[in-house]
Amino acid sequence: MQGRQPRGSLSRVDRRSNACSTGRVRWESQKADAQQALIGLDGLVRSVRSPEFAGITFHEVRARSVLNKVPGQSQVPFGWTVNPYRGCSHACRYCLGGDTSILLGNGRTTRLADVRAGDEIYGTEVREGERRYVRTRVLAHWSTRKLAYRVVLADGTKLEASGDHRFLTEHGWTYVAGRRPHLTPADRLLGPGPEVPEPGTIVGPGPALDVVTVEPLGLELPMFDITTGTGDFVADGVLSHNCFARNTHTYLDFDAGHDFDSQVVVKVNAPEVLASQLRKPGWTREHVAMGTNTDPYQRAEGRYQLMPGIIRAFADNGTPFSILTKGTTLNRDLPLLRSVSTEVDVGLGVSIALLDRDLQRDLEPGTPSPQARLELVRRIRDAGLPCGVMIAPVLPGLTDSTGQLDELLAEVAATGATSATVLALHLRPGAREWFAHWLGREHPGLVPRYREIYGKGSYAGGRYRRLLAARVGPLLRRHGFARENREADHRLPEQRAAEEEPRAEQMKLL
Repeated sequence: MQGRQPRGSLSRVDRRSNACSTGRVRWESQKADAQQALIGLDGLVRSVRSPEFAGITFHEVRARSVLNKVPGQSQVPFGWTVNPYRGCSHACRYCLGGDTSILLGNGRTTRLADVRAGDEIYGTEVREGERRYVRTRVLAHWSTRKLAYRVVLADGTKLEASGDHRFLTEHGWTYVAGRRPHLTPADRLLGPGPEVPEPGTIVGPGPALDVVTVEPLGLELPMFDITTGTGDFVADGVLSHNCFARNTHTYLDFDAGHDFDSQVVVKVNAPEVLASQLRKPGWTREHVAMGTNTDPYQRAEGRYQLMPGIIRAFADNGTPFSILTKGTTLNRDLPLLRSVSTEVDVGLGVSIALLDRDLQRDLEPGTPSPQARLELVRRIRDAGLPCGVMIAPVLPGLTDSTGQLDELLAEVAATGATSATVLALHLRPGAREWFAHWLGREHPGLVPRYREIYGKGSYAGGRYRRLLAARVGPLLRRHGFARENREADHRLPEQRAAEEEPRAEQMKLL
């Protein structure tokens, strides 16, 4: 995607049902140029960028269908879903100049701009607590335009990169500029330098790889990045981080790299299309689950306000529905949800993985804090609506101790939540690669344990699930969440399936 961000401004998102007219005028003035529009995207009306959502392009489309049938082979416990948004605005973006030299698996080098999917290159893996060089494959390659910085090293190497690119230093993965931690002249980068390392050798600081200067160039330049099997690669003799592949965005013919985190599709006619689909004679009013792939109450919902119309469409048709969210924007629709709950079954759930704010910022950047989500549960209950809490994902060795779970369940119980379900981390392809590299960087001592628990699969092994269940059972009873103590079962369908079928597909909550 190319082109500078259009001029203009956008007022802060109006969280009320009726956005101020000034905000609407400013939003209407935000239009991406023709180069930013994804040519061929079915139903595209326009593409919009705004300072309020820096680095993100919203592609407004008129969808032909929004009521999606879940594939028969899926293990999820519901048959239908609605996703008014596709894409994620919380992901990372890393880019380098096209002339950056990439170390190939055969010891030769090539320009980053010329690398292609399938090429064998050098990356690293953490083995037994030590980062070692390995050969890996390029999985994806893409380009963009970003503000450029020049990093100059003591040996004369000059690296052109975006400010949010990361290189490996003696202190861990470090951003080029702006975000913290960022590079300073005191940093020494890790990498082989001009040498070709033997696979299996331990990574260390290369000769003369000290940072001398980090200079903003003051202009946008073409930038490139790749996804690799290891999540990193050797660029101009130093170790460079890359973005992980997230496969779901490819369903829309986007690439799995930069597009996923910078291109959000908004189905602006979702309420009208849904109402039309629900009126068809063949619709049998089956349960519809929302929030199972992308959050319907992500930040942009404050501007687009699609959910009120979607909720009314379900209520008018008598179709039961449920919503699972991390987004506090749901507060806006509580009066409406309370009103329609007298006409149709409404299930509400909030995902709260942990209480540790620092860990939450690292794992769920850009999402509301745990305390904000607890307050959301409290407000849902104050509105007279049932609300279940998905304590997910539980991270082995990080958030699964008896003390941590007891503290979180106590907070959840204090909100008046009607149910609580505890789910172990589920590592789908894409999320698995990202999490593995995050764990190796931040908690390398836990890597062997995760290998034992997950092996080569996506689900925690039976031994760990039994251990977690034995730990959680008494806590659920202590805090009043044992089902035998409930007059009615207010769990969401996905909660019931997760408790009754240990290998049921778990929600994508990371």
